[in-house]
Amino acid sequence: MKVHVIGGGLAGSEACWQVVRRGIPVILHEMRPKKLTPAHETGNLAELVCSNSLKSMADDSAPGELKREMLSLDSLVVKAALEAKVPAGQALAVNREIFSEAISRELNKSGLFTRVDEEVIAIPTEAELQARDEIWIIATGPLTAESLAAGIQELAGGSKRLYFYDAIAPVIDADSINMEKGFIADRWQKGEDGGDYLNLPLNEAEYYAFIDAVNTAEKMPLHDFEDVKYFEGCLPIEVMIERGRETLRFGPMKPVGLTDPRTGRWPYANLQLRMENKEASMFSMVGFQTKMKWPEQARVFKLIPGLETAEYHRFGSVHRNTYIKSPDTLNADLSFKSNPRVFLAGQITGVEGYTESAAIGLIAGRNAVAALQEKRQTFDERIGLSNPPPDTMLGALVNYVTVGPLGEYSPMNANFGLLPTVAKVRGKGKKDRQAEKVSKAWQSFSAWLSANNIS
Repeated sequence: MKVHVIGGGLAGSEACWQVVRRGIPVILHEMRPKKLTPAHETGNLAELVCSNSLKSMADDSAPGELKREMLSLDSLVVKAALEAKVPAGQALAVNREIFSEAISRELNKSGLFTRVDEEVIAIPTEAELQARDEIWIIATGPLTAESLAAGIQELAGGSKRLYFYDAIAPVIDADSINMEKGFIADRWQKGEDGGDYLNLPLNEAEYYAFIDAVNTAEKMPLHDFEDVKYFEGCLPIEVMIERGRETLRFGPMKPVGLTDPRTGRWPYANLQLRMENKEASMFSMVGFQTKMKWPEQARVFKLIPGLETAEYHRFGSVHRNTYIKSPDTLNADLSFKSNPRVFLAGQITGVEGYTESAAIGLIAGRNAVAALQEKRQTFDERIGLSNPPPDTMLGALVNYVTVGPLGEYSPMNANFGLLPTVAKVRGKGKKDRQAEKVSKAWQSFSAWLSANNIS
């Protein structure tokens, strides 16, 4: 009895953990560092290739509720993120290296984890897996190699693969930033010790000069035959500007809630930089995903006060992410309808975000164990013990992947829209309804844990 996991990202690492903590050996197949993807730079487990933030930890937020539920199921990814945490206000931002090291350390300590550095190009048949008493979990992510992607497409019934374009924000060397032109603060003063973000304010003239420079900068070309689709939660700044010259002032450069101590007022526009590590030696540009060519990024970003002499550890980039139409392809336990001994996990299922990818890996790992061990139970009974109810944040995310929306299927992150509606009450606004949704989700999740003695 054994589980194989393909892909050592967040979903694959989390799936491995959920398997080994139940006493079952797991073999992780990872093609990196022998073969890198367009976005990865190392062979580290759970390498973060975009932002270093796993979004909000706030109790009244959808991402915060997702993390709370995952922690109740002993999520390795969330625990490692808390260990590697760097100051970022209410967001859970991490030191990338410490985060990855924590993931590897805990898996290796289990004594049941084996890593094999190889590229998997073929998926065993159901009969082969049955004979070997194995379960496979595919967690290769949105940058799956073409050879394996073809096998996944075949498992999905040959249906057309879907995709969207994702963008990465630049990371700057802290010593190259002119700190005198910025100020430390969190929006609405919500951070600890005066603030966790370095803010670079722009006046009106500086803002529009920057917008003009972005508009005229050379961009990385994409294939002419591709219908370019971006995920709304990770748009390049160029795409946002195409929607209007003011768009950035209502997006990643919004100044609201940030009082410049030198003027006593909100700036016209503002760029926030977030620490990449506890030493504050690197900063990432918050929400500044870009498809400008690298020399153009260096030239254009000089127009932002404080970045005149900036040096970059990593420039921004755009890459294609692939996902499948999971509701047509997967069973309720995340196994393939065409081969129920093969499970799918992570971003390739159609979720968006680090924590969301890990969440699907967590459920896939639990269900893989259930499929191996709980042979006396019916399929529905196994799912009831492994999948949280759909009125919880984690359960709602799994339900989206396996059941799907009423309309077109597209990448989804944890949000309040996935939870059941709450009746409007006079005197209570949107924030109150969101808080009630979170409260009800946690009540349902806690009741599920208690009723089934789940850990």
